Amino acid sequence: MLDEKPLVSIEKLRVEFETGDGVVVGVKDVSFSINPGECVCVVGESGSGKSVSSLSLMRLVEFGGGTIAGGRLMFDPGDGRVIDLAQQSTPAMRDIRGNQIGMIFQEPMTALNPVFTVGDQLTEGLIVHRGMTKAQARARALEILRQVRIPEPERRLDQYPHELSGGMRQRVVIAIAMACEPRLLICDEPTTALDVTIQAEILALIDRLKREKRIAVLFITHDMAVVAQMADRVVVMYRGNKVEEGPVEQIFEAPQQDYTKMLLAAVPRLGEMTGKPAPERMRLMRDGTVAAPEPIIVADPKPLLTVENLTTRFAVKGGLLRRTVARVHAVEDVSFTINAGETLSLVGESGCGKSTCGRSILRLVEPESGRVDLGGTDILALSPGDLRRARRDMQMIFQDPFASLDPHMKLYDQVAEPMENFGIGSRSERRDRIAALFDRVELPRSFMRRYPHEMSGGQRQRIAIARALALNPKLIIADEAVSALDVSVQAQVLNLLMELQQDLGISMLFISHDMAVVERVSHHVGVMYLGRIVEIGTRQQVFENPQHNYTRQLMAAVPVADPRQKKISEDLNFKPIPSPIHPVDYQAVPSVYREVAPGHKVLVEPATHH
Repeated sequence: MLDEKPLVSIEKLRVEFETGDGVVVGVKDVSFSINPGECVCVVGESGSGKSVSSLSLMRLVEFGGGTIAGGRLMFDPGDGRVIDLAQQSTPAMRDIRGNQIGMIFQEPMTALNPVFTVGDQLTEGLIVHRGMTKAQARARALEILRQVRIPEPERRLDQYPHELSGGMRQRVVIAIAMACEPRLLICDEPTTALDVTIQAEILALIDRLKREKRIAVLFITHDMAVVAQMADRVVVMYRGNKVEEGPVEQIFEAPQQDYTKMLLAAVPRLGEMTGKPAPERMRLMRDGTVAAPEPIIVADPKPLLTVENLTTRFAVKGGLLRRTVARVHAVEDVSFTINAGETLSLVGESGCGKSTCGRSILRLVEPESGRVDLGGTDILALSPGDLRRARRDMQMIFQDPFASLDPHMKLYDQVAEPMENFGIGSRSERRDRIAALFDRVELPRSFMRRYPHEMSGGQRQRIAIARALALNPKLIIADEAVSALDVSVQAQVLNLLMELQQDLGISMLFISHDMAVVERVSHHVGVMYLGRIVEIGTRQQVFENPQHNYTRQLMAAVPVADPRQKKISEDLNFKPIPSPIHPVDYQAVPSVYREVAPGHKVLVEPATHH
């Protein structure tokens, strides 16, 4: 092992960006190498330069306005020579990309082409780089889709990206990156948008490829638990510099730098909240001091939102006449209540219906049946005009802040827009309010003049929160609002949401697949599976006494931020997820619950389900 030559070594890399305010250095003099069959994790917060390093290796950084201003990117393509990627011509790079170096991007929706089917995008590289016929490429594509555990792969090949859930899309992106069996696999936050169980599978898959095919893996993430599970070595980056590097155990057990210690402290760990009745903000280092957070307790909780028997289904069209041939039972007979000033979290895997549930409440998708009552108003009975007015009281924060912001508008105007639409305040009042909102979400006021593409992911998400707050809503639906953020930024945004809840009495429907985050923020938790809530109760009831098999499975799949407790193993035997698609004439059975303790309910499985 030791005499092995590195497959790739980055030597004194420097990357600069031209901006309106002059040259910004994205990466300064960073060096590290990766051997075949080794996984090096690069960690750091957004803006630390970790993605820039990987985009430089692919020479994609140039397409984002960056220039490789110095350094060498040595790569061994396997034919006995070592080449400097920084010096390669565009055609040469085109052949290396996808063939020799595969990349898994963070945003699956922007990494896939919306106008081509999944099959086209998977087979393209195989036909171009591997010279396969269409039929061979299609067979290989099916094989890879099975490897990344996509249900009904034959059907998926002919679908378009928008027809898949976020987690499915991410698995397709991973499949595309691995199609040509590259020598180096660059994973840029590949599991941020995935559920714990699928994340565990994907990580096991990447781990297996690394071992069996001796692939070198450059893994960029901000999730310290994932680092603990995946890394052989860790490189910690901060503001474009490498601040620490070492074997994974050393970084976790004896971190040298304050910054590394802070990163490790900001990780929410499952079980931290055991015995605590109410959510608490995370302890963050602020000017070297740690404030003890107080629990968020509502003295006399009263229901704000009541959802009863909510059912949402989507038609699956087929045949020449595009008739409805089947239905996706996305949300099936869901009921819950959220009290004023409290948080209910819906957790479950992608495709379980949790996002659709949130969208149905806002009527961004129209439910088939059920009742949604917000502060005495029946949302489902409102006319379009009344619905628009009612939406002042309920705002949504989406998962992908880049897709929910307008790229052509300055950030100031994006936050001002909802206030203008509803005619709130005079111009100067709005200006003051927006400045206050920027302070509130901890963004410098100078950012008001910026555009979304000039911001990191965490900063964009804060803008989305500021915009949701602009109208003083009573209910915020946060759909995976922190899943794409770094640990320390995530901790700050979670604290921000909890602080807003405490100060403004906002209720939250928090949709997430991150069990540790859910444990931290929730008063109540509902676990969803295949469109139904299988278990619901207070956070303590669900986390400290999980009753449903599926809840226990979710808890078991959560990665632990301890490199000595590796959970990634072949014995993760995941059952394929049953399909929520049913024939048109299918009659769904109503959800029946057994009450384990007051307020703690578990779905009773009908005999027919097994």
